[in-house]
Amino acid sequence: MKITSIETHVCNARMRNWIFVKVVTDQPGLWGWGEATLEWHTRAVVGAVEDISQLLVGEDPRRIEHLWQMMYRQHFWHGNGVVRGTAISGIDIALWDILGKIHGVPCHELWGGRVRDYIRLYCHLGGGRMEDFYQTRPDDAKRFGELALQAVEEGFTAFKSMAVPETMPLEGLVPIRYAEACVRSMREAVGDNIDIMVDCHARPSPLMGMQFAKALEPYGLYFFEEPCWPETMDDLALIQRAVATPIASGERLITVHAFRELLEKRAVSVIQPDITHCGGLSEVRKIAAMAEAYRVAVAPHNPQGPVSTAASIEFGFATPMYSICESVHQDVPWREDVVSEGFSVERKGRIVRPSTRPGLGIEIDENEIKKHPFEQEVLQRTFYKDGSVGDW
Repeated sequence: MKITSIETHVCNARMRNWIFVKVVTDQPGLWGWGEATLEWHTRAVVGAVEDISQLLVGEDPRRIEHLWQMMYRQHFWHGNGVVRGTAISGIDIALWDILGKIHGVPCHELWGGRVRDYIRLYCHLGGGRMEDFYQTRPDDAKRFGELALQAVEEGFTAFKSMAVPETMPLEGLVPIRYAEACVRSMREAVGDNIDIMVDCHARPSPLMGMQFAKALEPYGLYFFEEPCWPETMDDLALIQRAVATPIASGERLITVHAFRELLEKRAVSVIQPDITHCGGLSEVRKIAAMAEAYRVAVAPHNPQGPVSTAASIEFGFATPMYSICESVHQDVPWREDVVSEGFSVERKGRIVRPSTRPGLGIEIDENEIKKHPFEQEVLQRTFYKDGSVGDW
């Protein structure tokens, strides 16, 4: 059995271009789907997949670890940058899809079988609609409460918000009070039985991140995400030690080596590897095994397309420290037209029951993809009030 080609299929979904990777074999009807979506780097990732494919065409797709080592270590430069790491991830996910199809079982059966009966989903405020999640004014506390109620009415028991505003390295009380008002509005709207997450997008400096974390601690957040740059892991650790709120980070980290440092420093209580960036299903399983040794929860970053979601769910059914899965369901109205999914989602509680289909349990409709060809992603640029560059 041999790989005959590796294809990329780009599908524009407003904020991002989904990059689907199709690994084709010489066995009739046998192929696998992966995803390598990376916002604002679509052309670079497509090119990286093409470059890496030279290593794999003609190889046996069942030798997944061997092929992963080739993709990461060959051509001199290691695959620990986000562009190449994303390309590797997309191909690796597709290889696991193929292996599951060969053996006629879901991917989670390949990894020792189910460790849980269902997986809980959480949503973004607005369901992934860009304007609601990214462009709701941080001082519009009432709107945050309204969107929180909407999420609960749609069956979710957990949701994430961007309630921390873009903040200069040093500011006074105004942004702190804004964030407090927004989180208070959400908590008052939904009560204590709903889990609320706040994502900072690593906007604050370590000092401001600490102040936000302390100010929001009374609201019992499920986790507080990226309160400062992931490059400043020592500061992440200081913030985690200063508050009871679980601190989460990791969506921008590539490979097990970066997560090793995060865990060694006890910097977080929740790691958030992105399966489409960190090295695929092969690498995320190693990352999760290491997190288990530290008793740290795993909640994968997953705001991308449907293959990423299927991979995150298969991974979750076989991973003991897996806590909850990020999901978007209203980013584009035709999302469900692109994919056929084997797993089922119960509206009450938004819990996922496992797929019984082989591999990832999904199939992508290539004709639907063609209806949404590549477009330049919506640019997101941030400048502070004085004109200096900020973090989006």
